[in-house]
Amino acid sequence: MSRPQPARTASTNLTAGPPMRVLEGKTGIVTGASRGIGAAIAWNLASKGCNLVLNYTSESSTKITEDLAAQIQEQYGVRAIPVQASMGSEDGPKYIVEIAKNHFQHPKTGKFQIDVIINNAGVAGNNPIEKVDCADFARQYNVNVRGPLLLVQAAIPYLPSDRSGRIVNVSSVSSALGYKEQSIYGGTKAALESMTRTWSRELAERATVNVINPGPVATDMYWTNDDVFIARNKPFIENTPLAAPRKEIDSEEMYESALKGGGRAAYSEEVAGVVGMLCTPEAGWTTGSVVCANGGMKFTF
Repeated sequence: MSRPQPARTASTNLTAGPPMRVLEGKTGIVTGASRGIGAAIAWNLASKGCNLVLNYTSESSTKITEDLAAQIQEQYGVRAIPVQASMGSEDGPKYIVEIAKNHFQHPKTGKFQIDVIINNAGVAGNNPIEKVDCADFARQYNVNVRGPLLLVQAAIPYLPSDRSGRIVNVSSVSSALGYKEQSIYGGTKAALESMTRTWSRELAERATVNVINPGPVATDMYWTNDDVFIARNKPFIENTPLAAPRKEIDSEEMYESALKGGGRAAYSEEVAGVVGMLCTPEAGWTTGSVVCANGGMKFTF
C-alpha cells in the first residue's frame, strides 16, 4: 500500500513566495521515477520549471507514472512524459533518450538538449557470500552500473556545451558502510561513485557530475524491512545526527518505527531536495563529489 507523502506547501520552501523556477524550459530525465525517491525528485525538478522524462520499468507501474506525469503537468505547467524502459537492458537507456528527443526536439530548428540526468533507478538484493550467484550479480550490476553508463553515453551528443548540464547519480551508504550480505549491492554503488568521478573529468565542459548517498528512506520498500534488517541497521541509525524522531513533527508511523529502529528514516522529499540543489545554476562549482543525503549516517570527505 502506498504511503502518504508529506504535503508540498509553501512552508517547505526557503522563501515565503513561490519557488524560483531556475530550471525553466530545461529538459531532464529521471530514471526509476514512478515512486519513492524518483517521484520526489520529479516533483522537485518540476517545481523549478524543468520538463521531464519519467522512466519506469514494469507494466504495473504504468498507471502510477502516468498519473504522476499528469499531476506534475497540472501543478507546475511543465511537460512530463512517461517512458517504460528497462535500465538493465542494453537498449533501454538509449530508448529513453530517443523518446526524449522525439518529444522535446524543437520542431523548426531541430535543437534538442538534455540539461539534467538523474540516475535513480536501482535494484537490490541481500545474500551472504556463499549464496551469491552470477544471475543476481548480473541483474544488479546491469541496472545499477551499466544502465547509468549507457544512459549518459546515449545522452552525450545532446548535453550542453557550456557546463550548464547537471548529472546526479543516486548511490547509497551501502557503498561505504560494509553492510552484511551486500557484496553485490554495495559494490554496484561503489562503482557508481567511481564512475561519477571519472565522468566529472570527461564531461567537465558539458556538465557537473555528482552523486548522493542516501541511507534509509521512508519509501514503500522501507516499510517492508524485517526485524533482522532493523536490528542490523539500528547501531548505524543511532549514530546518525539527524535521525532522532520528532514527536508531533514526524508522522505517527515514522515516530513509532523510529523508537523501535533507533531513529527515523529520511522523507523522500529530503533526499530529493539535495538532488534539486545540485541541479541549480548555483551548484556549478561542485563536481565529482559524493554529497551527503543521509542525515549524517555517513559523513563524506
